[in-house]
Amino acid sequence: MIQKDKWAWAWVPVLYFTQGLPYVMVVTVSVIMYKRLGISNADIGLYTSWLYLPWVLKPLWSPFVDLKSTKRKWFLGMQVLVAIALLGVGLSIPTNLFFITTLACFWMAAFASATNDIASDGYYMIGLSEKKQSFFVGMRSTFYRLAMVTGEGLIIVGAGFLERYYGDNSKAWSITMVCTAVLMLLLAVSNFFVTPKFESSAAIKKEKPTSFSQVFISFFKKPHIGIALAFILTYRLGESQLVKMVSPFLLDHPKDGGLGYSTEALGTIFGTVGVIMLSVGGILGGILISRDGLKKWMLPMILSLNIPNALYAILALTKTTNIIAVVATVVFEKFGYGFGFAAFLIYLIYIAEGTSKTSHYAIATGFMGLGMMLPGMLSGFIQEWLGYGGFFVWVLIAGLPALFLLKYLKYPADYGKKSKTADE
Repeated sequence: MIQKDKWAWAWVPVLYFTQGLPYVMVVTVSVIMYKRLGISNADIGLYTSWLYLPWVLKPLWSPFVDLKSTKRKWFLGMQVLVAIALLGVGLSIPTNLFFITTLACFWMAAFASATNDIASDGYYMIGLSEKKQSFFVGMRSTFYRLAMVTGEGLIIVGAGFLERYYGDNSKAWSITMVCTAVLMLLLAVSNFFVTPKFESSAAIKKEKPTSFSQVFISFFKKPHIGIALAFILTYRLGESQLVKMVSPFLLDHPKDGGLGYSTEALGTIFGTVGVIMLSVGGILGGILISRDGLKKWMLPMILSLNIPNALYAILALTKTTNIIAVVATVVFEKFGYGFGFAAFLIYLIYIAEGTSKTSHYAIATGFMGLGMMLPGMLSGFIQEWLGYGGFFVWVLIAGLPALFLLKYLKYPADYGKKSKTADE
């Protein structure tokens, strides 16, 4: 009999902070870094969106993580690899070929991070009893978002300070990325000491899938899977483009349609009130779904994800640089995103139910990543074509397909209530 729930108060926070940090560095911080290093919006949107590809493709090797070795060994190895990749970014920035070399290092970090996600989520599911999985889901989410605070807030603010101190953006970002690599290595060492070894038991080995083909065939045979995948691909269609261009919009000079904010101001806004409201929205969304079930809240949460984006359109069209208006926009958008994303996560868990849950969850989130990557690749070109005002109006329109598909979704009305969530 395996000893589940062992040291959970220690390893759940550290493990999920470590999962969130490389993701925010690859997906968000890279955008700001390249903007400060003089890369165009079109190139930022195109090339950084390719960095989503590992999260899209991770279902292809998720059964391998299940079948070979232990999840603990997988995530420890991947966390060290992320640290090495971020170190490579920092050392490459001062070179003449920095754009190509840093992208290559971010690619390595992205593949390692996606694999770390598979292993960490699987470890969480087998390392905790059903009751404790439900109990710790709030802590898991909170520490993942604290990693977002660190990336979007502290690290960006630190980079902005170094930009002013040295008067050299290249040197500032090089030091920032090297320091982040050291932080990532320290987190990997912490996980080595706090995560217990329990995966050698016969009970855990019985949960492993028998073959690659079994995993994929069983997933694509799920009822109504076509509509489900279409919904997953379009749920974040607007946000996938917004997230790529919000930082350039706030950083660009007013003559280029932007608001002219500094790197430090951007980091302070996103990393404080932005992430706080994101966390509040997510926690509230989880509480409401747990109380009432997914059906009641799916439509309000889709609307909350998309409607606040209209505030960015208003800022761009009116060219408002007032700090109160900008902070209020970030507050409503981040809260709406956190609140709306709660429904999406619960739906992904529902899709993954059944045998090979770890791999099926990876497949579902892979399609989610595809829905983020492809629109994001085009976002810079669309912004340069339409201008910031027209772009944010387009982002609002992009939220309509998910609303259309909603009426065709099939799932239990009370899915996500406490009695159901405990089974996750």
